[in-house]
Amino acid sequence: YLFVGHCYQRGSQGKKVDYRIENLDKSIYQGIWLGGDVCSEAMLEYSTVQYIDSLFHLGNPETHWALGNHDARNGNWEWYSEFTGHKTYYAYSSHGITRIIMNTNIVPVNCEMLNDEYNMISNVCDTISKSDYLILLMHHGIWKDVPGLPSPGIYAQSNLKYWNANCDSVNTQFNKTIYPKLLKVKNRGIEVICILGDMGSGPKKFEMDSDDGIHFLGCGLYYNEPDNNVLTFTYNLKEHALTWQFDNLDSLLNVQKNRRH
Repeated sequence: YLFVGHCYQRGSQGKKVDYRIENLDKSIYQGIWLGGDVCSEAMLEYSTVQYIDSLFHLGNPETHWALGNHDARNGNWEWYSEFTGHKTYYAYSSHGITRIIMNTNIVPVNCEMLNDEYNMISNVCDTISKSDYLILLMHHGIWKDVPGLPSPGIYAQSNLKYWNANCDSVNTQFNKTIYPKLLKVKNRGIEVICILGDMGSGPKKFEMDSDDGIHFLGCGLYYNEPDNNVLTFTYNLKEHALTWQFDNLDSLLNVQKNRRH
């Protein structure tokens, strides 16, 4: 699997992804995991979503798109559902891996949707049993005050310290509501991985475990800078073992070009 975050191309009128991602052979991956901000105006025009679909095959059940602010800010979220077959937040399981795709753009002004997303996350965490891994895909840095982690403001382009998981109160931040649920999953012997895509203007990658052993990863592109990174996940089906590595995008593209020649 390939994880790509913050991959829009500068100066493209909001309609293009980074040209290197365009040129990358994505067919070699079982699925693409998008960490948001795919195009800078991803849902302003229907044709842009069609273009995104042509690159990443949004209908592939193994491809997932966690909406970023650039994707979500123009509305038209129904186009997301049309191409993916999902709400903008959902859970999907295959091969012993359960994925929760979050929409961190939902705010308490839309309590029905926010509470529905939270209930979905809660239900997965309460009932997961057959999976070896639980992966949460999201765009924004909402991990403030997770034990053992630095503030997202140090490495991510967003630090939503007042982000709320539901409408119960103003004190429903990630560390107080969702993280304890993830810890219970971890304590049942299921590895938990959280991945964000709102990175790139500063650090290009982030990898750290919380004090409780939950994995936190992130990476993103920033225009044409040479040290941009993507995440590559390799899953051994026989052993149910998931590994990952950060790959320099330029180097990955060059390797693919050399193989073709």
